[in-house]
Amino acid sequence: MTNTAAGRATHPDIQGLQGRAGDLFQLLRDGRARTRAELALTTGLARSTVASRIDALIGSGLVGPAGEASSSGGRPPSRFAFNPAARVVLAVDVGATHAVVAVTDLAAGILAERRVEQEVADGAEAVLDRIIALGLELLAEAGRGLGDLAGTGIGLPGPVEHDTGRPVKPPIMPGWDGFNVVEYVQRSLPVPVLVDNDVNIMALGERTAHWPEHDNFLFIKVATGVGAGIISSGQLQRGANGTAGDLGHVRVPRGDNVLCRCGNYGCLEALASGPAVARQLQELGLDAATGADVLRLVRAGSTQAVQALRQAGRDVGDVLATVVNLLNPSMIVIGGSVGEAGEHLVAGIREVVYRRSLPLATAHLRIGISMAGSRAAILGASQMVTQHVLSPDVVEAGLAGSAVAG
Repeated sequence: MTNTAAGRATHPDIQGLQGRAGDLFQLLRDGRARTRAELALTTGLARSTVASRIDALIGSGLVGPAGEASSSGGRPPSRFAFNPAARVVLAVDVGATHAVVAVTDLAAGILAERRVEQEVADGAEAVLDRIIALGLELLAEAGRGLGDLAGTGIGLPGPVEHDTGRPVKPPIMPGWDGFNVVEYVQRSLPVPVLVDNDVNIMALGERTAHWPEHDNFLFIKVATGVGAGIISSGQLQRGANGTAGDLGHVRVPRGDNVLCRCGNYGCLEALASGPAVARQLQELGLDAATGADVLRLVRAGSTQAVQALRQAGRDVGDVLATVVNLLNPSMIVIGGSVGEAGEHLVAGIREVVYRRSLPLATAHLRIGISMAGSRAAILGASQMVTQHVLSPDVVEAGLAGSAVAG
């Protein structure tokens, strides 16, 4: 905070923004209850201005009463706080072989959730039709109507042009390239629809829920594929075309003779993904076809499976050592169906990253396993929507629209 000439603290989010209700609302999104006087002191706005903005936010439902503050005499002042139950979000995580759909409140609290087996290769319309049907069922289950829906967030297992929501040449999603996901979903759910790569939203969900103090953060998903969600200086980095973080197709030194499904040799995904490790164990005569089979063998005490998973970790570490030198994160979280259950994988990653990266880059670096687990993508999809629909401009536009309609 900075001090004004009058000695009142002015919040940097409000300063220079003329004190719109949408701007004032950002102060309340932390959930802490405040009085009108406290908001006036924080923002430097006149109490009458604060009062009118609060009244507008209460009318929208985004802010509600939160009891009374202590009084030094006279009537105790009323306190107000963000009301996350005002609207709901439909959060969707589409994987290679599954889909998870959830209804959350505006603080990413999960109200209803369903996981189904669904092949992304079945095509865009088949997958999205099922998601829409599940979403409507879950809204009813949560006791909410379509009118309560603030937006829909969808994570897809491939590159996405975030501005348009269109998948871009996704390698495991036949029939999805260039498909207008936003327009298709909005035919049934007429609300803002935001679409992103699944690893990006996992990074957003994991960091927001468990590591908010880390502004330079990497989320590494190891599952059917391998990818990274990159948060730098507190902002999710998508790159020019939405392909930032595609670690799965970075070349690994020991993979010269290993063909990847992308057509190149030596890709990280061809050596360290769940199916890749399973193939290696099959060649040794073990019964393994998927990443889940690899983890089953590890839990059963198979030395060969442990060694294969540890080597996969070293391969991931080979790539991450370069990433650490380049981006200097303070936290790397390993997730995905293989990553979040693979202590041996993480041990291999740590072994190489700490050995190969510069000492200064690893001096304060932590590498751990996902705490959000299988819900990271759902939390991130919800967060992606709320970042948009609760932004100052969108809140202000909604209030203006309500005033005109009234």
